[in-house]
Amino acid sequence: MTEVVDRSETVSSATPASQLDPHVIVLFGATGDLAARKLLPGLLHLSISGMMPDYRIVGSSTREMSDEEFRQLAREACDRFASGKISLLQWANFEKRLTFISTSVGPQAFGEHVNRVESEIGEDTRRLHYLSIPPSADREIIQLLSDAKLIERSRVVLEKPFGTDLASAIALNDMLHQVFDEEQIFRIDHFLGKEAVQNILAFRFANGLFEPIWNRDHIDHVQIDVPETLGVEDRVSFYEATGAFRDMVVTHLFQILAFMAMEPPTALQSVPISEEKNKVFRSLRELDVHEVVRGQYDGYRNLPGVAPDSDTETFVALRCEIDNWRWAGVPFFLRTGKEMGSGERIISIAFREPPKSMFPTGSGVGTQGPDHLTFDLADSSKLSLSFYGKRPGPGMKLEKLSLQFALHETGQDADVLEAYERLIHDAMLGDHTLFNTAEGIERLWEVSTPLLDDPPPVRPYAKGTWGPEGTNELIAPRTWRLPFERRWRGGSTG
Repeated sequence: MTEVVDRSETVSSATPASQLDPHVIVLFGATGDLAARKLLPGLLHLSISGMMPDYRIVGSSTREMSDEEFRQLAREACDRFASGKISLLQWANFEKRLTFISTSVGPQAFGEHVNRVESEIGEDTRRLHYLSIPPSADREIIQLLSDAKLIERSRVVLEKPFGTDLASAIALNDMLHQVFDEEQIFRIDHFLGKEAVQNILAFRFANGLFEPIWNRDHIDHVQIDVPETLGVEDRVSFYEATGAFRDMVVTHLFQILAFMAMEPPTALQSVPISEEKNKVFRSLRELDVHEVVRGQYDGYRNLPGVAPDSDTETFVALRCEIDNWRWAGVPFFLRTGKEMGSGERIISIAFREPPKSMFPTGSGVGTQGPDHLTFDLADSSKLSLSFYGKRPGPGMKLEKLSLQFALHETGQDADVLEAYERLIHDAMLGDHTLFNTAEGIERLWEVSTPLLDDPPPVRPYAKGTWGPEGTNELIAPRTWRLPFERRWRGGSTG
């Protein structure tokens, strides 16, 4: 690996490593795809950036592997997926902290291995157990940790989906609470770690221009659109048991909705923010199955492992409403799917239109829809505010214009932490602000019950399109913001 510039001085650290306790990070599923793409490169970057305390990483999976084999696997993953190249010194400092043990060795040997690694650091070491595993394996690993006596001084991070319906979510929470206290549990949603999602809080609550109009009197509707250009690929077994709604809407899109719709918290701290998010979830009306469109892209049933008559949705669009004083009567439209026309991900707020009687016929006012405030959910934040303005020249001809902000134009985009990096760091701090609560998860499965019990049939759609028949009718007379007709500065759509 070649020598490159160290990024450690370009990444802002809200909490210096000196304020963190030493940690042993036990990474279950360490040989899997998520660990390779996000977790191992993320831990390396946190280390290079000076945001880690004294630490060790214990990789684990059902596979048998030596420490050296695990270090080679980690090196290949970081070479491929880490942002920027890694110097020899940086890698040497990281790999010496990696060890591996199979879950098949049993609780006693597993516990002894972790304790031996802890002894290299000291008595005040904390444990962070990261379960990068299928939800079906959660119970087995929690039992292993309990039997290995690794619960004390520990926190546990669980990947989505958290349950598959209300009953399974309650059962999973009950099982966890038999072993861990709630403050030890971190239910991760990497969308909430994105800089753009957190920027919603800053944009709303720090600006007197927008907070007064963030309500039903001024907003006509809201769209949350998270399309993906990729197909199911090698995740068939997971997807057949899960589908787009469980995989994306309950876990990601509803969480984004809560950040967008919540009341001002009393402080930017975990408990006040979680409480305001849960108030949004309590106010969500149960989903109406007649306002849900499910789709399946052409060719999905031909994938190995997919039943010829599979009813699994790879696309879902729905309308939901929040029945409270701020949002009563404002529809929220959510859409996500595989093999779609682009991979841009946005939140779009459409403002109510003023009367237009003063403008002459043919002026163009209103012909391009309402004004929109659009947040792009890319890692490097962008937002756009569209409005009507007069076209230069004689007469009153109006056209749609936009004000745009892009983080990279400020020169601060190097300060951005990738979502998993931020959330791992927060979990080490014990900060629940960007994580889901037991109450919130259970409430979301509750409002989803009508859809899960009686889902509408899936409709086919062609790859590279924007969903099946009925998607446009769901939002009519309004229209979906994606695909964009205008473009972000720099060439991308916006």
